[in-house]
Amino acid sequence: MNPLIIANWKCNPETLKKAKKLFSEIKKSLPKKLKAKTVVCPPFIYLKDLSGRGLEIGAQDCFFKEGAFTGQISVSMLKNLGCKYVIVGHSERRATGEKEKMINLKLKACLEQRLIPILCIGETLKQEKKNQTSKVLKEQLRKGLKGISKKDIEKIIIAYEPIWAIGTGRACDPEIAKVSKMMIKKHLRELYKTAKVNILYGGSVNSKNALAYIEAGMEGYIIGGMSLKPKEFIAILKNFC
Repeated sequence: MNPLIIANWKCNPETLKKAKKLFSEIKKSLPKKLKAKTVVCPPFIYLKDLSGRGLEIGAQDCFFKEGAFTGQISVSMLKNLGCKYVIVGHSERRATGEKEKMINLKLKACLEQRLIPILCIGETLKQEKKNQTSKVLKEQLRKGLKGISKKDIEKIIIAYEPIWAIGTGRACDPEIAKVSKMMIKKHLRELYKTAKVNILYGGSVNSKNALAYIEAGMEGYIIGGMSLKPKEFIAILKNFC
C-alpha cells in the first residue's frame, strides 16, 4: 500500500475563499509521480465547494443517522457530497464528551454506507507516564469495534494519535510509535485473529520527522497544523516521489 496522507484542517480556515485558495495551492503543487494517496478533510461547510476538484475529500466527523438531531451531519449526507473517508473518534471530539458507544455507532454507519472510517485512538500524557498505553489502546479498540465483523475490520483504518503529541509540537518518537503499532496489531489479533489493518500516525508531523514514521512501519499520517501550510505539506509529500 502507498502511504495514506490525511490533511485534517480542523476548524480552519475562516472563509470559503481561503479554503479554496489553500486547496488550490496544495493541488497545483502536488509532486508528479506521487506514490501516496492524499485526502483533504476540510470543515463540513466547505465540502460541497471542494468536492470534485481533483483531490479526494473526507469529513472530520459524522453522525450515525438522520432525523431530529439538530446540528448533526449524517454519513449518507457526506457520501452524497463526495466524501470517501471519515475521521471518527478524534481526541478533540472525545474531549467534548464523545464516548466509545457513539464512536462505535459512527463506525458502523460509515461501513454501512461504504465510506472508509479512520478510527483515532491514543493515550493521554498521564496515561503514557503510568505505562498504561497498551491498556488504553486495548479498551478503545474493544469498545469502539464492538459488533464489527472480521470482514469489516479490514475496511477500517486506525490512526494512532497520542493525545500528548497533538498540536503540541512534541512529536512521538518514531520508535515509540512503532511499539504502539505493535500493541494495536496484538490487540486486533486477540479480537479478530487478524491484524490486516492499516495504521497511520498523527501528532505534530512535519517535513523533518515525517519520513521516520514510515521507516518505523506506519502506513501514513493524519496531519493537522502542517496541512494548513502548503509549502510544509508539500515538503512532506515529496518524501513519496
